[in-house]
Amino acid sequence: MGRVLKKSVATALAVIMILSLCTGLTGCGDGRTKLYVYNWGEYIDEEVLEIFEQEYPQYNVIYDTFATNEEMYQKVASGSVAYDVLIPSDYMIERMVKEDFLVEIDTSSMENYGKIKSSLLGTPFDPEEKYSVPYMWGTLGIIYNTKMVDEEVDSWSVLWDKKYEGQILMLESVRDTLGFSLKRLGYSLNTTSEKEINEARDELIKAKPLFADWGVDTIKDPIKNGHYAFGVTWSGDAMEIMSENEDIAYVVPKEGSNFWIDAMVIPKTSKNIDGAKLFIDFMCRTDIALMNAEEIGYSTPQMEVLDILGEDYINDEVYNPPEEIIENCEVFVDLGEHLIAYNSAWEKIRLFS
Repeated sequence: MGRVLKKSVATALAVIMILSLCTGLTGCGDGRTKLYVYNWGEYIDEEVLEIFEQEYPQYNVIYDTFATNEEMYQKVASGSVAYDVLIPSDYMIERMVKEDFLVEIDTSSMENYGKIKSSLLGTPFDPEEKYSVPYMWGTLGIIYNTKMVDEEVDSWSVLWDKKYEGQILMLESVRDTLGFSLKRLGYSLNTTSEKEINEARDELIKAKPLFADWGVDTIKDPIKNGHYAFGVTWSGDAMEIMSENEDIAYVVPKEGSNFWIDAMVIPKTSKNIDGAKLFIDFMCRTDIALMNAEEIGYSTPQMEVLDILGEDYINDEVYNPPEEIIENCEVFVDLGEHLIAYNSAWEKIRLFS
């Protein structure tokens, strides 16, 4: 199929499922139960939300997005919205488990849970598989324009090269950005040493004059359109960008990076736990997981979807990095009280002029 897959396979499967399961449904009237879902921006095929509502007309999905785990946590902790399903990353899930914030999920009653790749289960952030169901996974790396960059890109240090001043777009994310600065210095991205954290901070402050802008989703189009030489992004966003511009490449630097898993969880503030479980199981269904994988470009944990995507995706080092790359990466862990040092460092980085 190549790097860009046709959505026709997923769409056809979805239509078949709708026709088989929804025959005779009259649509959605008043009085539907609201199901609140909170996910990363541009991290779903929104057509699947319509399919869910068609198959389960008793529900009205209220879908919101966030840009970082920290933004998600602050809003959920504030209680302003009683979300039913969240899709945070590993270290944030670990934090929520420690704070007794999540509902245990009975996956034995889920029809599609058994389709999840076993190597992505029993993780350090949820070792007993009680609280989370994997949604997507991937790496953090450098994306760059091969027409604007002549040298081999294999190190984070290229982002400190003064000849690229004004040609670098930087990721607006505390853990990710401080994390790769730490890896460049030979430190763990989970270090609790304030000396190491501050050293990584100071290095980013030195490089800051080279950065043209900061963002998350907002930095994708400028890279895609060939306006900048470098960006820092996640592998799925890199897949999306590369599918639309053949001059773009992606690399996980030799110093190592972050290997991450985003997973679906149910907060205890949920007022509709049964609906939340139904939605999570629905998201793991083969036709739906395929639609999401094709739409957003991130690595799916759903084994049947991998089989459908085929060898082009399985052998793609961006979509499915080899073991040696994964072994050279670290998974973020919850830092507890040490997060204060990271937040303090980040504040100085962003305010420094």
